[in-house]
Amino acid sequence: MAQITAALVKELRDKTGAGMMDCKKALTENNGDVEAAVDWLRKKGLAAAAKKAGRTAAEGLVAVVAEGNRGAVVEVNAETDFVGRNEQFQEFAAQAARIALEKSGGVEELAAADYPGTGRTVAEELTQLIATIGENMALRRSQTLTVNKGVVSAYVHSQTAEGLGKIGVLVGLESEGDVERLNAFGRQLAMHIAAANPVAVDRDGVDASLLDREREVLAEQARASGKPEEIIAKMVEGRLRKFYEEVCLLEQIFVIDGENKVQAAVEALAKELGSPVKVTGFARFQLGEGIEKEESDFAAEVAAATKG
Repeated sequence: MAQITAALVKELRDKTGAGMMDCKKALTENNGDVEAAVDWLRKKGLAAAAKKAGRTAAEGLVAVVAEGNRGAVVEVNAETDFVGRNEQFQEFAAQAARIALEKSGGVEELAAADYPGTGRTVAEELTQLIATIGENMALRRSQTLTVNKGVVSAYVHSQTAEGLGKIGVLVGLESEGDVERLNAFGRQLAMHIAAANPVAVDRDGVDASLLDREREVLAEQARASGKPEEIIAKMVEGRLRKFYEEVCLLEQIFVIDGENKVQAAVEALAKELGSPVKVTGFARFQLGEGIEKEESDFAAEVAAATKG
């Protein structure tokens, strides 16, 4: 049996909002597996979150660049928020995004690429920067987005400098319509993605394992009502429609107008341009998502230091 620590209970409570004792019981029932405990709580009706944001703990910057039909987004992590405001660090992050745009590869290709004017690779330049600034850093991830005809639009939330901030979004619009109008709408759509955090463009893009997990949770919730299996199946399908509205970009309510679905806004744009418009994909990087920073008890550290 895994040890159920206070830290595990706190993590589960942060993810679900469930009570402390419920979280402890859920972890005990699932041998300390946090994700299984989340599902256990949901099946018991004690946690309703279908989609949860990872706790953002790591610092650094997300860098975004978009040019015409191409775009790139890169995350570079550091230990403190202070480094995110350092001009050398900002220049590295921005340059990394420009190199990623040129190379059109993942983070491994980016790390191995030449860093202009230095004779070093991007990874080696980062090592040099670590030595200069005196803080550990990491080139965490990189993604590029391209459309055949149309635009790739970008948006940066909590921007600290041009193209640099806490959340970076790219969205691809395939169309032969007016590029300027496409870009204006694309930026609005990127702002929506930053706020609403969809997991896929449409239903076909939802990961099968995520869908299976949701279906299982919904089925267990429905069985608690005591209804027969054929009714439960219908209840699950009905609730899945709500799930899709929460996680699929085109089925979400467009935050710009707060009334219509994104799909309707896309169709309205196509009518205005006199040309079909298709959302081909998007990338959303939130600084530090999924990374846990070690939490310290400052008072305890001071006490320990004074005793030493």
